[in-house]
Amino acid sequence: MRRRWIADTWSPPTGRPTHAALTGDQAAHLGRVLRAQPGQIFDVVANGFLHRAEVTEVRAASTGEDAQVLFTLHEELTADAALPIHLLLAVFKFDRFEWAVEKATELGVARITPVLARRTEKHLALASAKRAERWHRIALEASQQSRRADVPEVLAPTPLAAALTLETAPARILLSETEQSLTLASALAPNLQPATGNRQPLALAIGPEGGWTPQEMSLFATHAWTPVTLGPRILRAETAAIAALSIASALTTNN
Repeated sequence: MRRRWIADTWSPPTGRPTHAALTGDQAAHLGRVLRAQPGQIFDVVANGFLHRAEVTEVRAASTGEDAQVLFTLHEELTADAALPIHLLLAVFKFDRFEWAVEKATELGVARITPVLARRTEKHLALASAKRAERWHRIALEASQQSRRADVPEVLAPTPLAAALTLETAPARILLSETEQSLTLASALAPNLQPATGNRQPLALAIGPEGGWTPQEMSLFATHAWTPVTLGPRILRAETAAIAALSIASALTTNN
């Protein structure tokens, strides 16, 4: 199985590209660590299209210029689309949050919004804006490792009220420790369309350590979100996120 890369630039800039390039850290790793040579073949995603790609030139970093690996793109390959799931993930301890971003990307989520909740620790909320670029890089690396044909959009950290106002997905589900009977699978059932195979857009909200406050639960209700449970155990936020995404993925993929 060929190594897959997601291009930093491509040409022409619109439509189906014919040439692509890796730059910076990606190019340095491919050129210096993996010792790429002209003529080698990789899979490269450019402008959302997956191609068999041939290395045409490897340029080492020089003064004022980043490393580059240039490709000629050949035939287009079949690629799976991302799951139409928007994960609203309350910001919690950064090492565990980043693990959740990585695993959510591997599971196929389309978009991630880091949410600033009432119980998000103040120092994490203040520092989160500076982490946005790192979270995007983690998503990029996880996309390549898991052979995705795209990179999930990782939005800037957003206060919960603003995130809920902007949400347009027809199915909106939050995990809640106070919900005891309605399961995620049961809540998703009305949104499945087995006859057509369509996968309905889904927004899925995961709270911080300590869960959502009563005021936040009222805000979710105002915006027509459905609270669900994953069972009787209390899960860490990152565990809950991965469990919920796995369930949603299995249901939407098999129907």
